[in-house]
Amino acid sequence: MAKVTRDDVARLAGTSTAVVSYVINNGPRPVAPATRERVLAAIKELGYRPDRVAQAMASRRTDLIGMIVPDARQPFFAEMAHAVEQAAADRGKMVLVGNSDYRDEREVHYLRAFLGMRVSGLILVSQGPSEWAAAEIEAWDARVVLLHERPETIDDVAVVTDNIGGAQLATRHLLEHGHPYVACLGGMESTPMVGDPVADHVVGWRRAMRESGRSTEGRLFQAPYNRYDAYQVALGLLAGPDRPPAIFCSTDDQAIGVLRAARELRIDVPGELAVAAFDDVKEAALTDPPLTTVYSDRPAMARAAVDLVLDDALRVAGSRRERLKQFPSALVVRRSCGCPAT
Repeated sequence: MAKVTRDDVARLAGTSTAVVSYVINNGPRPVAPATRERVLAAIKELGYRPDRVAQAMASRRTDLIGMIVPDARQPFFAEMAHAVEQAAADRGKMVLVGNSDYRDEREVHYLRAFLGMRVSGLILVSQGPSEWAAAEIEAWDARVVLLHERPETIDDVAVVTDNIGGAQLATRHLLEHGHPYVACLGGMESTPMVGDPVADHVVGWRRAMRESGRSTEGRLFQAPYNRYDAYQVALGLLAGPDRPPAIFCSTDDQAIGVLRAARELRIDVPGELAVAAFDDVKEAALTDPPLTTVYSDRPAMARAAVDLVLDDALRVAGSRRERLKQFPSALVVRRSCGCPAT
């Protein structure tokens, strides 16, 4: 059976192959509604399937967006990747996801792979700073949008949430419950990195503590971002003689590990230990007790990132501040902080 071509569709619809192309690709030129309906009817009748590989070779772009995340097993990144996929589908694009596993060489591996596939653009959740990644992006002159993080070494358009302000909200709320101080579960970095959300959460915690006249000395504890390792850290912290009265966790996943450790040690939350965190992953509402946390609007951030990576506005010149799109964060109050159930 002969392969159906774009010429066949054009003949049946009584139009040109260029118009068929405009209908299939939703542009770049408008098509009259009646003509569009004829083309779509012809495509359906003939069973035409566009040759996406040939299209990509001709345009040097595909209908793909590459997305690199540190670890898609973590709920925050899984939800972010899903939001990006939905936003991309609304623009007629598909998303390829690669996991860097928090390793520079893996990040560069996926950068090279996706750029070699001629993706329409890249959405990069980089734990940076990675000079390798920055050099690779510059060499390919790629369309890149940074999402969630903004490493100092990569000066591309970024979509982030108000990490510092959100952490301040959570810490202040815990202090308003009358606790003498709030401990913080940060990340593993010994030196905070500019643009790293967890480092910014620590900055927000410090500011809230300082504003209330509390010392932060000896009250910042390092822990991996995931619940399993954070649980091990929390076991030692909560079983020690200087158990904190309240903890602000830099991620919800860490807080889930803290809640598990508290339960094993028979520490009542929030009666003996108040907990708040950052991210508001879906699971936060189902923990026991439900977790007070800071919400970031991931669907809106994902839509903004997809729009930026696809639109020509990405190329406009501007200062680093002008190339930053920051979404507000908000405190979601549940029972882990000591507030009554709502």
